[in-house]
Amino acid sequence: MQPVQSPASGPRRLAPGTLLKIAVPVVATAAALLIGLLIIATTGSSVRDAMEAFWDGMAGSGFNVGASINRAISLGFVGLGFIFANRANLTNVGGEGQLAIGGMIATAVALHGAASLPFGLAFVLPLVAGAVAGALWGGVAGWLKAWRGTNEVITTLLLTFIALPVVYWSVESVRLLRKPMTEVSSLPESAEIAAQTQLPMLFPDDPTSPMHIGLLLFVAAVAVIWVLLGRSALGLKLRAVGLNDSASRRAGIQTGRLVIVAMAVAGGLGGLAGAVLIQGQNHYLTNDFSSGYGFDGLVVGLLSRGSPLGVVVGALLFGFLRSGSIAMEISAQVPAAVVLICQGLIVIAVAGSTWLVDKKAGRK
Repeated sequence: MQPVQSPASGPRRLAPGTLLKIAVPVVATAAALLIGLLIIATTGSSVRDAMEAFWDGMAGSGFNVGASINRAISLGFVGLGFIFANRANLTNVGGEGQLAIGGMIATAVALHGAASLPFGLAFVLPLVAGAVAGALWGGVAGWLKAWRGTNEVITTLLLTFIALPVVYWSVESVRLLRKPMTEVSSLPESAEIAAQTQLPMLFPDDPTSPMHIGLLLFVAAVAVIWVLLGRSALGLKLRAVGLNDSASRRAGIQTGRLVIVAMAVAGGLGGLAGAVLIQGQNHYLTNDFSSGYGFDGLVVGLLSRGSPLGVVVGALLFGFLRSGSIAMEISAQVPAAVVLICQGLIVIAVAGSTWLVDKKAGRK
């Protein structure tokens, strides 16, 4: 006699609503990229040459793949910070400023004393310093929110407009971080940080791979944020504060302290992104080293819809798009702004499609 198999023991299937939530953003992204191809065609450039250059820049070699992943790491850290603060219904738009301050402080620590430290502390200390600097920068916005109720969107944005000139000042002044001017070089930039303070390579025996251990740090950060948001009392309290601040206070939750913590953690991840960018990729500080990573990381966080895994996907997408746009501009003479337009179209398409899916689900 054959045993009766219960329906629960059969293969699990995704609910139709889940499939729709996955499929619609994918289709919307593909449609946005197709519009990008049409834009390239209208510029008079060869679409074929542009796509070949774009693909080569993204994944044409092991080095290009590694460089794309390195770019995605910094974007991902900023995105993780955004979703952490957003769990408490806080919108951290200051990732660019937090990243800039973190990179500047990491450079200062790397150039002034860290290189002589033993046991790997030479590269660890600048990372920690960058994260702490970003946490303090984000914590200021959190403190103003908790103390005076100041809108964090305004404060984080204004703090960014302070951070960027501070970085510019630091590389313009010889008394701060600018390297001494010579006949060979007079650009406003710092000296290159010592090899000991740079992030170790992930594959040291493979000279063609530029991937560094920042990837491991990012994977660890994704796991920690996933646990904190989904499996911890802190995540539950942040969600409670985000849903109803007044009820949370009546329940005994110290909402002001949680707001400061949320913004400080978001800023710390942004500062860590800047330190990784300096120590793992640039190796010296310039006034524009942040190059929009903070703003792109904000978009990554927005598109992830609060999911750490969504941040990973978004960071990889934007990291590879950045690499492809650079190669496309150099090799095919297609303006990199075309990729920026595509990124904007992706945001609009994904956000719009998500709204439609949610609205349809709400009607049922």
